[in-house]
Amino acid sequence: MIDSGTTAWMLVCTALVLLMTPGLAFFYGGMTRAKSVLNMMMMSFVSIVVVTVAWVLYGYSLAFDAVGDGSGVVNKIIGGLDYVGLSGVFNAVYEGLIVEGGNITAEAAAADNFPLMVFSAFQLTFAVITVALISGAIADRAKFGAWVVFSLLWATLVYFPVAHWVWGGGWLGQLGIEDFAGGTVVHINAGAAALALALVLGKRKGWQKEPMRPHNLTMVLLGTGLLWFGWFGFNAGSELAPDQTAGLAFMNTQVATAVAAGAWLLVEKLRDGHATTLGVASGAVAGLVAITPACGFVDPWAAVVIGLLAGVGCAYAVGLKYKLGYDDSLDVVGVHLVGGVIGAVALGFVAAYPFLPGQNKGILIEGGQISQLGLQVLGPVVVGLYSFVISWILGKIIDKTMGFRIPEDAEVTGVDITTHAETGYDIGTFHASGVTSSNGPAPAPKKVDA
Repeated sequence: MIDSGTTAWMLVCTALVLLMTPGLAFFYGGMTRAKSVLNMMMMSFVSIVVVTVAWVLYGYSLAFDAVGDGSGVVNKIIGGLDYVGLSGVFNAVYEGLIVEGGNITAEAAAADNFPLMVFSAFQLTFAVITVALISGAIADRAKFGAWVVFSLLWATLVYFPVAHWVWGGGWLGQLGIEDFAGGTVVHINAGAAALALALVLGKRKGWQKEPMRPHNLTMVLLGTGLLWFGWFGFNAGSELAPDQTAGLAFMNTQVATAVAAGAWLLVEKLRDGHATTLGVASGAVAGLVAITPACGFVDPWAAVVIGLLAGVGCAYAVGLKYKLGYDDSLDVVGVHLVGGVIGAVALGFVAAYPFLPGQNKGILIEGGQISQLGLQVLGPVVVGLYSFVISWILGKIIDKTMGFRIPEDAEVTGVDITTHAETGYDIGTFHASGVTSSNGPAPAPKKVDA
């Protein structure tokens, strides 16, 4: 039986999560240079296009269709093909999957049932933003066509299998690894891929030699606000029911985000002598990322701890690229990979499951088991390594065949005008490079292949 209240809740949460990808486009667009703003935003929006088509055709089936009774070796790795083209989804009801002794059993929860199509749409929005997140690491220098190809291949070979491993009845979920809303599936997954692509494409021309500051912090704050707002659907919606756990996830999301933003500002003030707009935005996102795997499993005091760890840890982690020599343009590694690891591992310490009795609690909670901490370390390691390796291979193949990086002259001129024949700020004599001139418009740039 379909519950109208739960259905309405899930539809709203789905819309909220979808809003996060345009929010990410604003966030990334403001952080990059003026000559790349449109390309950066396009990379997020085209992820919606590519992943949606793949999801409908086969992605949902690979991620969430159980093979046989769910206990076989194949099902531990990848889903089946019963839902190809969303066949069998139209009139079906989502009933949840419960893991018992390594086997998957369907458990009807009549009060919370909602259309399986709505569940599929909700999970689609997660797949979309995971792909979009990766793009921030390769700002200013990636071919748009190569990004489209990578997006499709990465979603197919990395996101869909990993989502199945953790959420679709696969081997990591059967082991007992917990990830409430995507700290591992989304953020560690995307962060590891971002690191791989940053290494494949190499550093931007002039990196660490010329300023590459965000060109529009107003856009960054707008994007942060949209992400923060949409994240309530991301986290609270992952309970798949409007109940006490959803309320807990909602509150923990707010608490951790606020604490992380404040912690990042404090680090900046003590370290640099001033607190920045970019700092409060980055801190908020770090808190959102870190609380994602734990939001429905921990008490609010633990959300404070997780937010503090994320704000401080990520504020320092974003500087690692300068010490280690990789050009992660918009700090995807420092915020999403590191933030995701902080949240996932912290769950092994502070998981309390206030509304889910019988679960393995964190080692700092009465009755906690160290085995759960081990699992919470295993998940990020496995997913991070898998995502990094496959992403690096895909990036290298694309680079060797069609080329992944734009030519140097196009990079200097700006990818917006050379790839898309547009500029983000075509106001008077404002150039794509962000430099004004009294000598009229700049000469037409050389067009390059997307």
